Amino acid sequence: MKIRTGFGYDIHQLVEGIDFILGGVKLEHHKGAKGHSDADVLIHAICDAILGAANMRDIGCLFPDNDPQFKGIDSTLLLKEVMRQVRLKGYELSNIDSTVVLERPKVNPHVDKMKKVLAEVMEIDEDQISIKATTSEKMSFVGKEEGVKAYANVLIYSE
Repeated sequence: MKIRTGFGYDIHQLVEGIDFILGGVKLEHHKGAKGHSDADVLIHAICDAILGAANMRDIGCLFPDNDPQFKGIDSTLLLKEVMRQVRLKGYELSNIDSTVVLERPKVNPHVDKMKKVLAEVMEIDEDQISIKATTSEKMSFVGKEEGVKAYANVLIYSE
């Protein structure tokens, strides 16, 4: 059995008047993450972790932010494609451990729904997904509610 780990990180600016999508779930908030796609930092960090573990570069190489076909795209579609390509390479996902850093809105009330959405998209069990949340204690751009960031570690394996 071959076992590999991967790490992913993503960051996006928060701006007024756009939807805030996190883990495939729309959160009610007056600010949303700005990006070429729907700017779902959690999914982007997970994609990068999976791709890194499989030595398949990163999300920007697979889905370039200067390609108009990805403008405004739902990140769950990107994650589904990442899983398809990693499985074609012979890997399966063992687990995800992720952390979202955000001052507001609070993430914890939405974790179960995010896990459900992600598990369906990735065709895995919810128990394979850990989503944690923290703030930056009012420090830095996150603490000033100017941005959001996410980290993800994954374990993949092949027989």
